[in-house]
Amino acid sequence: MWCLDLALKQATSWLSHYVSAVRLCSSMLVLNHRCEKFVGNGNIKLISQSASQTTVDPDELRRFQSLACKWWDEQGEFAALHAMNDLRVPFIRDNLLNLHRARHPGKPLAGLKILDVGCGGGLLTEPLGRLGAKVLGIDPVENSIGTAQLHSSFDPDLCERVSYQVCTLEELSGGEEEGVGHFDAVVASEVVEHLADVETFAFCCSQVLKPGGSLFITTMNKTNLSYVLGIVVAEQLLRIVPSGTHDWEKFISPVDLERLLESTGFSVQSVKGMLYNPLLRAWSWSDSTAINYALHAVKLSKQAEDSGLHPEDHTAETHS
Repeated sequence: MWCLDLALKQATSWLSHYVSAVRLCSSMLVLNHRCEKFVGNGNIKLISQSASQTTVDPDELRRFQSLACKWWDEQGEFAALHAMNDLRVPFIRDNLLNLHRARHPGKPLAGLKILDVGCGGGLLTEPLGRLGAKVLGIDPVENSIGTAQLHSSFDPDLCERVSYQVCTLEELSGGEEEGVGHFDAVVASEVVEHLADVETFAFCCSQVLKPGGSLFITTMNKTNLSYVLGIVVAEQLLRIVPSGTHDWEKFISPVDLERLLESTGFSVQSVKGMLYNPLLRAWSWSDSTAINYALHAVKLSKQAEDSGLHPEDHTAETHS
């Protein structure tokens, strides 16, 4: 218990009123949950699998269907996602600019094609489009896509750069028009923790990316602290997100996610911890990845993958 107590003390600067509740819930967690270890024996299957499996969890589909009309309420259930743009948009922009030189003043991502997986109402799709990228947002929830299309229609500047499609990632990766090797970047922000099959997700991301293309993920670590703060506090006490939004069993650690991606032909470039302050309703970068984290990976070229060569590892943070 001392490790959990130490971790909880790091969060008391913004959660002082809920420390007693957090400690009680964390004690229950230790009794009822065991962290799962990454099983490396399945790595070979990842490389050869097809996109016949599905990433969609029917329960998640129904949950987001009920919230589809609320995406653009900045004070509502998705307020934390709106605030997250202050971190994730620069994270995506800056890492892409490290790989692609800006070609248009004021539109640094002009000329790049980006796929926003699980785009919801377009909260991240739109700002990426305003940076000049041509962005396709996909989501299996038809009403969410309808909300995204309606909202973007009010901005004429987005008409030629942002489009939406009702489909899954595996459906897109198996198509010809938007299929293999089409995108410069794939973004999956707060999506992985809702998927039914992360292995199929990683495989399909590799399929739709060009060699050297970037994969950006933000998600939640699988730790005792992420359960306490991400579910007990965020869902049940502070009501930051609706109850039942997250399933701790679907959370994945940066180490396990990195192993999975590397087995699918990616090289992880950076992992950064993220922390949400519910009092200020703002996100900040953190030295710890114990709760939320952002990851940037690059798809290796076939030649680099066969030779075992990897781009220089820029990961500065430790996985904690």
